[in-house]
Amino acid sequence: MAARKKSEEPSINIDEVLTDEELKAVANESEPAERKAKPEDGPRTVVVAEDEAVNRMDLVAMLEDNGYEVVGQAANGEEAVELTRKYRPDVVCMDVKMPRMDGITAAGIICDENIAPVVMLTAFSQTDLVKKATGAGAMAYVTKPYEESKLLPTLEVAMGRFAEINDLLDSVERGERKLKETTDQLKETEEKLKKAEDTLEERKLVDRAKGLLMDKADFSEQGAFRWIQKTSMDQRIPKKRLAQAIIAKYGDPKPSDSGER
Repeated sequence: MAARKKSEEPSINIDEVLTDEELKAVANESEPAERKAKPEDGPRTVVVAEDEAVNRMDLVAMLEDNGYEVVGQAANGEEAVELTRKYRPDVVCMDVKMPRMDGITAAGIICDENIAPVVMLTAFSQTDLVKKATGAGAMAYVTKPYEESKLLPTLEVAMGRFAEINDLLDSVERGERKLKETTDQLKETEEKLKKAEDTLEERKLVDRAKGLLMDKADFSEQGAFRWIQKTSMDQRIPKKRLAQAIIAKYGDPKPSDSGER
């Protein structure tokens, strides 16, 4: 039988080196973060605002039995606003008739601050109350007595509408930001173009003035340019204006001047 080469690894069962628990620990430590299981989304959170304790308890029980998490319970509109600001729930169930601050006023504050969608709860089905509620920003309303078959779909519809509206607002904000960026870039480009045009015009005038100095005052090309440059710096006169003055003095007379004689 041939002898084992030194470079060959001995055959060892991995179970003899690390236990199952140790292997799991090593696997969890080396697993990339993005591949680890993400925690499932938690239950929908709700703030319930109802001044009648019995009705509030029944509503809370109905919501919790259907997987919602009631994070705050309010007996008036002011408490509802405070709890909504504090917990920022997925949805608010708001009674219309409440003391200190009615539900429509509280809903208006919550909707103005864009914290959460509001579903109004009312024992009245009058058109004017519905209009006031929707005018305040409520996403939907449900009439008492509460029924799961009506309340739960209404909550889901309200949350869906709220998400759609916020997606639209985000899209509009992104569009406005992009428009502003484009406008700023256009303005910057126009400024650069204007500067380039001014530079080109100045260069043309300086070249013409330089030629006139060479022709009329026997300057060399280099000497004419240095004179314009030095005079501009010493006298603090822009080269464009200095070139225009030289052209006005040494340039050819206009055709109209000779025609008038």
